[in-house]
Amino acid sequence: MSDLENDTRLSETEREAIQGVIERALDASKADDRNGIAAAIVSGNQILEIGENEVNALTDPTKHAEMVVLAAVTQRLDRKQLSECTLISSLQPCEMCLSAMRFAGITRVIYCAQQENVAEKYFVFPKLKITDFANAGAAFTHIGGVKEAAVIHLYADGDE
Repeated sequence: MSDLENDTRLSETEREAIQGVIERALDASKADDRNGIAAAIVSGNQILEIGENEVNALTDPTKHAEMVVLAAVTQRLDRKQLSECTLISSLQPCEMCLSAMRFAGITRVIYCAQQENVAEKYFVFPKLKITDFANAGAAFTHIGGVKEAAVIHLYADGDE
């Protein structure tokens, strides 16, 4: 069994989504016009969406992977409230994505690569940590470093 299968903090569906996010990020990192960052939204035992960063493809700085999947799910469900969902990302969500997650009512985020182990470019306010966000408003659960070794090479130097 892998460390992912042994992680009791995660549901089977979350484990499956994490693996899908990792595969999508690794695949995207091989293409010149794509970014190796992927995200998913899970609800109960269902993966609602897996998407990837579209910043370069669409020349839009707001098209982070987390924003892409949030938009896709809220549009498909025709509602902005996703309080029963979990956000999963290959990279710790930035400040914009954490804010959008909370605006959508999501109170659980799981991510692979952690802020302290990646290039500073991924965070506009690098002195703000995820715990600062979790303590600043309505509390949320954050589980980081899950399968980090599988993707950390994508973000270590900021060249993903």
